[in-house]
Amino acid sequence: MALAACRECGAEVSVEALTCPHCGAPRPTEPGWGGTGFEWQSEATYRGYPLVHVAFGKDARGRRRVARGVIAIGQFAVGLITLAQFGVGLLFGFGQFILGFTALAQFAFAVYLGIGQVAMGYVAVGQVVLAYYYGLAQIGLGKFLWSTQRQDPEAVRFFQSLWDSLKPFLHW
Repeated sequence: MALAACRECGAEVSVEALTCPHCGAPRPTEPGWGGTGFEWQSEATYRGYPLVHVAFGKDARGRRRVARGVIAIGQFAVGLITLAQFGVGLLFGFGQFILGFTALAQFAFAVYLGIGQVAMGYVAVGQVVLAYYYGLAQIGLGKFLWSTQRQDPEAVRFFQSLWDSLKPFLHW
């Protein structure tokens, strides 16, 4: 078995080792190993954050790459506008598990508008919703709810007027 020095701690490890048994560095004998996945940041910034940050995979130390920017795109992301599997979108988030002011996700947790299979927010639309005020759902809770079990006239009016205001943009 061939041995080589770990690039992080300098201890001798097998060239076939996936992690250093001494310090835990991934791929310890590969000098230029920078991790898995992909990471890119725009040169343009706003208040110290990149305008666009894209990040996937793990860095050279084995930690998850998290996209942080005005527009953040990645498996894990935090930004003003976020596209992620798991993310926080301060203004808007789109993905699988999203927390934000507005969220469109499988699991959408929003301050104002949540749309998803499971949605929460001031206004929530989805299969299962928890709406502080207006809810449109198969099953849900809300002050004014339009569901298979309950058709609150106030919720019906709200969602009908919302639909009418969106139709010109959808050309229907």
